[in-house]
Amino acid sequence: MNEKGIDRRVRKTQRQLRLALAQLMRQKPVQKITVRELADLVDINRATFYLHYRDVFDLLRHLEDELSQDFNRIIEEHQSDLLRGTLLPLLQELFSSIQQNADLVQVLLGENGDMSFINRLKEFFRTVCLSHYTSVSQQANSTHFEYSFSYMVSGCIGLFQRWLDGGMQESCDEMAALTEQLILHGTKLIL
Repeated sequence: MNEKGIDRRVRKTQRQLRLALAQLMRQKPVQKITVRELADLVDINRATFYLHYRDVFDLLRHLEDELSQDFNRIIEEHQSDLLRGTLLPLLQELFSSIQQNADLVQVLLGENGDMSFINRLKEFFRTVCLSHYTSVSQQANSTHFEYSFSYMVSGCIGLFQRWLDGGMQESCDEMAALTEQLILHGTKLIL
């Protein structure tokens, strides 16, 4: 059998496991999900699961790593925008990535989500906010940054959750523009 056929089957199995994990995490925390449940849902045997992952947590870490790598790629590609104080292109790409991975991001941010992912998301925003803050502020105050950062990251995660829970009715561009305006100008936009 040729390698391309094997790769396609492997990708298909991994995609099915991802979907199954997201489905089960909507119902219960990852700690209560078993390999047997995942394998049964995907209609594979457990041995096939173990060809790809050590356990359910390994699958989850793998999926979170992929998302984190994508977020880090976005930061790297938009570093020059951040240094110029421009957030919109980065936010547009971030919302696009979240939309492409909506099934997983929604459960990771939900009630059965994973704090590890939320902490990675916070670190992503720390990098974005710090780059933006130092580029637009001549007198960067670390205490003010920490408070501002906490406020912004909580708001951004809340925006992601609301957008995903609402079925992503608004476009990525609309959400990116709203997020940028809220970061730059706060709630005076809606009052």
